[in-house]
Amino acid sequence: MKTLFSRRDALKLSILGSVGFSFGTMGNLLPYSKVQTRPIPSSGEDLPVVGLGTWQTFDVGNSDAQRAVLTQVLQELYRFGGSVIDSSPMYGSSERVVGDLTKALKFQNELFYATKVWTSGKSAGIRQMEASMAKMQREQMDLIQIHNLVDWKTHVKTLREWKEKRKIKYWGITHYVDSSHKTLEHIIQSERPDFVQFNYSINSRNAEKSLLDTTKKYGTATIVNQPYAGGSLFRRVKGKEVPTWAKEWDINSWGQFFLKFILSHPNVNCVIPGTSKPHHMVDNMRSGLGKMPDGTIRNRMVMYLKSI
Repeated sequence: MKTLFSRRDALKLSILGSVGFSFGTMGNLLPYSKVQTRPIPSSGEDLPVVGLGTWQTFDVGNSDAQRAVLTQVLQELYRFGGSVIDSSPMYGSSERVVGDLTKALKFQNELFYATKVWTSGKSAGIRQMEASMAKMQREQMDLIQIHNLVDWKTHVKTLREWKEKRKIKYWGITHYVDSSHKTLEHIIQSERPDFVQFNYSINSRNAEKSLLDTTKKYGTATIVNQPYAGGSLFRRVKGKEVPTWAKEWDINSWGQFFLKFILSHPNVNCVIPGTSKPHHMVDNMRSGLGKMPDGTIRNRMVMYLKSI
């Protein structure tokens, strides 16, 4: 709860104070604006730059009240042109909740469904992936990723077979800590996954050393997790306003400040902040609109954050 309240405070200060609208009307802004897209290198398919992570946020079981709010989150994702929903069998009931909620939406088949395999052994991996597809109610999964590289050498073979059979469209690998980046690079070079997912944020920039360059060199699409550094970025700026100069780059909240820094890197395809709040989803999606910071502004953003 601490992280969510910190973000709420930051949004109030940076958006409500400077623009003058409430969260109640926020969702009605720019109803026809769509976030930018970037092509998946292995296919050329366009992918919206902002998606939705489901760790913790969609693990709500059968709660009707929480499911109703999450349906609003999904509607905001779609209204701004988003499609990527990332889950995992590690995330409790999240896969099942995603499947149940999207089944009732008219745009169910316009979304991009991503999940993961998180077990050891070929047979166990197949059973888990089939269970995930059933929970998310997909006959074909858009993307299955090897979660935190667990038994990756085994699962790569299965995922390649599934891609050939068109059971999945893409396969990938994931991790969430800096120490994994060199291993991710090695696998990109040797196995050529369609996607790689990893941690990257304005104050955790290890991926800039070589991982992001490697993804470009080998044509691997990137999904960024941990964009808010586990919520610590919002706690850091609590009580402070977004700098005036940032608004020249269509940045009107701290969430947009942090996400636009990530998206302004040319080798990032999509960022997947998790949320269970519709107004946070709107704020996240707005980071995919308007101008993206250039190199000079990116450096200024880093230095400004260090100064506060």
